[in-house]
Amino acid sequence: MKTAVPCYYHLDVEVGPQRVDQVGRILAAHLRFWSLDNLVDPVRRGAEVLLRAIDEHATDKQTSIEMWWNGQHLITAVGQNDRNLRPDLELRPCLTHIAAHSDGWGWCDTGAGRIIWFTRRARSGERVPLVPVGPDPLVTEALDLPRETEPVPALRGCAPPEVAVAVHESVVTR
Repeated sequence: MKTAVPCYYHLDVEVGPQRVDQVGRILAAHLRFWSLDNLVDPVRRGAEVLLRAIDEHATDKQTSIEMWWNGQHLITAVGQNDRNLRPDLELRPCLTHIAAHSDGWGWCDTGAGRIIWFTRRARSGERVPLVPVGPDPLVTEALDLPRETEPVPALRGCAPPEVAVAVHESVVTR
């Protein structure tokens, strides 16, 4: 069995009109590096829509962008530091776009501002970076040979030690 390599990327940026396209190219480059070419367009569009909305409505332009790839889902999160920016008012058009083009999305308040995130799932048949995983040990490899042990003190007197050893050996040899 092979599993995907988990990946993480973090970028802090001050949002401006010229930086939105640049950030989109940076995110696309990382997705291509992770061999997730099919997720480049939706993730880039979603991040650019969020960054443009933050540039237009937020007073604090400092933004953090993070991407996590776990082998099945790519989570992209954009965090902004403006507590006055309200997702239900100023960001409604951009959140509508993200909801329509992602598998899941949401937002949460932090002490400094808000984080808006969205996910994209890798579809079956898509190229996923794989790493080999060592085989699981066989049952016979995991069993140790029985050792000579003394009966547990609470069980002394319940059965002779020969009977307890015989039962233990018959279970192990199956």
